[in-house]
Amino acid sequence: MQLAGKTALITGAAGGIGSAIARRFAQAGARLCLADLDRDAAQRVLEELQLQSDRAIALAMDVASEEQVTQAVDQAAAALGGIDVLVSNAGVQHLEAIADVSYADWRRIVSVHLDGGFLVTRACLRHMRAQGRGGSVLLMGSVHSHEASVLKGPYVVAKHGLAGLCRVVAKEGAAYGVRANLICPGFVRTPLVERQIPQLAQERGISERQVVQEVMLATTVDGEFTTVQDVAEVALFLAAFPSNALTGQSIVVSHGWHMV
Repeated sequence: MQLAGKTALITGAAGGIGSAIARRFAQAGARLCLADLDRDAAQRVLEELQLQSDRAIALAMDVASEEQVTQAVDQAAAALGGIDVLVSNAGVQHLEAIADVSYADWRRIVSVHLDGGFLVTRACLRHMRAQGRGGSVLLMGSVHSHEASVLKGPYVVAKHGLAGLCRVVAKEGAAYGVRANLICPGFVRTPLVERQIPQLAQERGISERQVVQEVMLATTVDGEFTTVQDVAEVALFLAAFPSNALTGQSIVVSHGWHMV
């Protein structure tokens, strides 16, 4: 029960990595706010977990909307006794070369990942600072926080930006006991990645099997996808870490795809 008595707010919580983290945090005793564009889907995750209403809430949140983020975080804090852990996980993807990507698509990707990461972090930090009991901010980066891939320009830029945000929050948050760390998964076979496979196959003129073996997993140590459970375990470890000894760090979870 590493998170007993703690409240965690998770964005993009209705499926994939977000819902896996929610399940792992529930096992560790946390109270949960699951925030997602699809509030009903987030509520279904809570129903599966069979959490009492005083331990869990599902909220609609567009992380790129300042108003929605502020209102949802305030509502979660009021309902669940504050915010102790943030997992900023909401994300989208777009595959297109820099020379061809529209400004609208660029802004959409950067807005969700980077602007959204800032907005939810700012809102939660304000509560953590006022509460006076510290906290943990977990931003969902990527291997692409450290290196680039073709056709993923907006995503790569946004994920690099989150690394900078994490480091600033680690320095600013230390005064009131808040740690910040960046989780950087490799390819995790979520619906987001599943949609990329046929797109990359078409763009590169290769088979979907080749995309998996020669593009996505070629530089891993074992040819395996990272799992949502792998990422959830790292999130729990970072959320429950007891001191500022581990802050401002980027933890790569990628079967060795990127080593730092």
